[in-house]
Amino acid sequence: MRELDQLMLRYLDRRWPTADDAERGRFLRLLDCEDDKLWQWCMGRERPADPELQSIVQVIVELPH
Repeated sequence: MRELDQLMLRYLDRRWPTADDAERGRFLRLLDCEDDKLWQWCMGRERPADPELQSIVQVIVELPH
């Protein structure tokens, strides 16, 4: 999904270089999730049950465009 790729790339460009190991681990865990779920989470239609995944989704969606 192209839009989802853009969100993830924005995170990698803007946040990954300064993220600590814990945040990087959460992001890598997020990448293991199904695209459909990721899209629902990033669009705010659903929330991950795991609070750590919710925290990284929040970081991603709050990044400036």
